[in-house]
Amino acid sequence: MPGFGDPSARVVVVGLAPAAHGANRTGRMFTGDRSGEWLYRALWRAGFANQPDSVGRDDGLVLTDAWVTSPVRCAPPANKPTTTERDTCRPFIDREIALLDQAQVFVALGAFGYQGVCGLLDVRPRPKFGHGVEAETPDGRTVLCSFHVSQQNTFTGRLTEPMLDAVFTRARELSGLPPVESPPAGTVTG
Repeated sequence: MPGFGDPSARVVVVGLAPAAHGANRTGRMFTGDRSGEWLYRALWRAGFANQPDSVGRDDGLVLTDAWVTSPVRCAPPANKPTTTERDTCRPFIDREIALLDQAQVFVALGAFGYQGVCGLLDVRPRPKFGHGVEAETPDGRTVLCSFHVSQQNTFTGRLTEPMLDAVFTRARELSGLPPVESPPAGTVTG
């Protein structure tokens, strides 16, 4: 599954792997499942997406200053990627990140995404993963952590929409993008 978004993105969202009933079915990262509903609503509220919904590849969704990707490129068994799968897929994300030469902030969704992006960007030492944790890369970019938008986190309240919105507000700030003046009309919250 390829990444998706604006090739001039300043913010790169790094998930885990394509979901079997989302991206694997629809052909676009975080599209057609509950995780995507949360992610794209947050990107919309933060001014990175032109609409809050992502249901299929031809739904008109356009990202501005944002790119969505993952370290694992195919839906893993039991929806749990392994480090072996991550390492096997690494050449794909290495090349993708190299092409995203405007990227300043990497929003890591979950500890697996965090470990993957820190490995790619040679972050050492790595602060312990936690929601809102920031780590600087050797070349001055930032890795910004968020709990993953999985149902396991969103249904239990471990991740709330205000928490996710705060991460993307911070991502705008760190990337040098102007703040969004107010939420778009008709803002939907979970």
